[in-house]
Amino acid sequence: MELNLDAASITAVALGVGLAASAGFRVFVPMLVASVAAHLGILPVQEGFGWLASWPAILCFGTATAAEIVAYYVPFVDNLLDSITTPMAVGAGALLMTSVLPIESGLLKWSTGFIVGGGIAATVQGGSVFLRLLSSGFTGGTGNSAVTTGEGVAAFGTSILSLVIPVVVVCVLLVCIVILIVLFRKRFVRPRRSLQ
Repeated sequence: MELNLDAASITAVALGVGLAASAGFRVFVPMLVASVAAHLGILPVQEGFGWLASWPAILCFGTATAAEIVAYYVPFVDNLLDSITTPMAVGAGALLMTSVLPIESGLLKWSTGFIVGGGIAATVQGGSVFLRLLSSGFTGGTGNSAVTTGEGVAAFGTSILSLVIPVVVVCVLLVCIVILIVLFRKRFVRPRRSLQ
């Protein structure tokens, strides 16, 4: 099997990564953005994903997006939603990644979508859950609305920017993930003591 890495393929992968990362912030926001973009012909979806551009999909994702945004502003309900939406974020990330991957083999396409898209969505969602737990612990839930607003802005911003400048978005996401990992390790992982 020959792997063709042209500019269009690299852009498609970067687009998928950006949309999958957005699903880690909010499950339905990138689904709605992708659906509207596909309907307008901005997002080139692969064969079998034409339903994403349909009016029923746009209406469903729009309704789900509104419900998700409102629900996350209810203190402590947002923490409960995190446990529900984490597997949904993985599924949304996998679906969004798979919908744009220019791979012929269905098995390879879905495997790549699940591993890369689902993994990226899970990573971003994990950071979001951790931040909300810290906010709940330190502020008793009163600071969670600021976290929710930031996640909403990040979800919309990353989704839209992924359509316009996907490669740049992926580079910025990778830098942010590396910085967060380094900060987390310095703050929460105690250095091992020498055995001397």
